[in-house]
Amino acid sequence: MLYENDKELISLLKDKLYSSVIGDVLDKLGRFHQFLPPQVRPLRDDMIVAGRAMPVLEADVTGFVSQGGNNKLMEHNFGLMLEALDAINEDEVYLCPSSSMHYALVGEIMCTRMKVRGAAGAVVNGYHRDTKGILRLDFPVFSIGAYAQDQGPRGKVIDFRVSIEAGGVRINPGDIVFGDYDGVVIIPQEVEAEVIEMAYEKAVGENEVQKRIRDGLGAAESWRRYGIM
Repeated sequence: MLYENDKELISLLKDKLYSSVIGDVLDKLGRFHQFLPPQVRPLRDDMIVAGRAMPVLEADVTGFVSQGGNNKLMEHNFGLMLEALDAINEDEVYLCPSSSMHYALVGEIMCTRMKVRGAAGAVVNGYHRDTKGILRLDFPVFSIGAYAQDQGPRGKVIDFRVSIEAGGVRINPGDIVFGDYDGVVIIPQEVEAEVIEMAYEKAVGENEVQKRIRDGLGAAESWRRYGIM
């Protein structure tokens, strides 16, 4: 076993693995749709996010509060967003898909609360805002870009720690979220031990292949010997 707890797992992910090798292994296991859309990028090129998913469900609204409906949640600013921020645990990733792409899903104050709670980062299939402030925090955030328009009168968190879909990827609470410059990949809990073991072996093998190719080994012969390219 390469790790005994989540702390060791996260260190292994950050220090030894990368999104492409994890994705290759998931493909081998028949998990062909585990990457979020390629537009989901880190705010800074060297940012890495690794942790367990705390999925957050967002819905579009019209106005800060709505009166007279059947759902009392609509009478609260931001819905359950504040509760979600207070509930996020150490080494968890705030992971939220956008509803309409008309507003930012995460900003500096939200990220400050997450960092104080020990969260691993935030990944949104939508926009962030307060870029300079988030960069000053040195808190890993992945999004499709910056857009200052606030979610306050436009969106509410209606639940968290529930299964969601982001960019066609099913994400369950506790799944592994790993992101680097090349993409964000989701490792389902039910295959995580196998994926991590295989990804580590492949990463070691790729280092060996790189060395052999630099020494003059041909691509076809390298593939025949190692099955890595």
